Amino acid sequence: MKPLRNFLDNIKPNFGKNGVLSKFFPIFDVLENFLYSSERRTFGLIHVRDSADIQKIMVVVWVAAWPAMFYGMYNIGFQALSAMEVNNILPKEDWHLFFINLFCEYDPNSLIDCLWYGACFFIPIYLVTFIVGILWEIIFAIVRGHEVSEGAFVTTILFALCCPPDAPLWQVALGISFGLVVGKEIFGGTGKNFLNPALIGRAFLYFAYPVHWSGNSVWVALDGYSSPTILGIGAQEGLEGISISYSWIDSFIGNIPGSVGETSTLFILLGLLVLLYTRIASWRIILGVLLGSFFMSNIFNLIGSNTNPMFSLPFYWHIVIGGYAFGLVFMAVEPVSGSHTNLGRWYYGFLIGIMVVLIRVINPAFPEGMMLAILFANLFAPLIDHFVQERNIKQRLKSI
Repeated sequence: MKPLRNFLDNIKPNFGKNGVLSKFFPIFDVLENFLYSSERRTFGLIHVRDSADIQKIMVVVWVAAWPAMFYGMYNIGFQALSAMEVNNILPKEDWHLFFINLFCEYDPNSLIDCLWYGACFFIPIYLVTFIVGILWEIIFAIVRGHEVSEGAFVTTILFALCCPPDAPLWQVALGISFGLVVGKEIFGGTGKNFLNPALIGRAFLYFAYPVHWSGNSVWVALDGYSSPTILGIGAQEGLEGISISYSWIDSFIGNIPGSVGETSTLFILLGLLVLLYTRIASWRIILGVLLGSFFMSNIFNLIGSNTNPMFSLPFYWHIVIGGYAFGLVFMAVEPVSGSHTNLGRWYYGFLIGIMVVLIRVINPAFPEGMMLAILFANLFAPLIDHFVQERNIKQRLKSI
């Protein structure tokens, strides 16, 4: 790798302050930081020094999403190939088919076939998300004259994993553009956004193009075939209807239709272990969300309803369906848009837990409540921290 390092060192002066390509320093910075660790270091006396920097944290989160990502690709293929075999449906005649036919024998029992079929749908989604997202980051970095933040790498992978497998690519580009520009850059960029940019982009598409981002026809990558999610079944038929088609273990492992990276609670938990071990995820927020959901779902179970079957859905089902686990592990613990105080993290997590069950049960039009619950809690996070800090100040004044 020494020749590559020498090459970068030779062209680096051109992108420096007085170089002929100085305006394009963010592009060089992205390439250099992608290949090598950043050379930027803190200086002066008043700094908190730690071995973890933003680049390392973002790489860890990116890697933590891999188990859900690879299983998601397998599950896309398994769901589609199984539907073809059972219903005798041919694959869709579009550009995906050229790549699928390179290595796929259409056997749902083959790991390679399922993984390759799913990759042919997920990788284009991720490439579009990554290219468009990084492009927006570079544009804003050039205009502002600073480096590109590594946070964009995490935002793009999380956004791509929230997408339905059959999502139109132009809508994917529009969604990540809205999330990064409106949800982050106009507020000043990384560290200054008060809403999660990946969720903002996903919510925009959910309301702007509901046919392609909800309903029954987008969760299996097979044209002419529709399959409702468990949440969709629950909203219509409750736990009795869900149990006819799926077991709790099916849902926990992820053998169900859904967004690319949101179906498997098991593989998402593997990512959670990494985030907890590296102390990137707040265990207080995690427990707060679970406690809030447990409290609210039991309240609804006790009240009951003859007209709304979601009232009877127990807590242990809520946590393994829809985007609950993915939102809990990768979105709710996002440090910028969440609460920053330890006590505030309990309240913040508890609020998300209550809201996700409340939205799912009370408003069947939005069965996927996790996305809206986190965005709602993002708005209250600064207020929660304010009251916690005021409380701490009053308590310390009393002790003086």
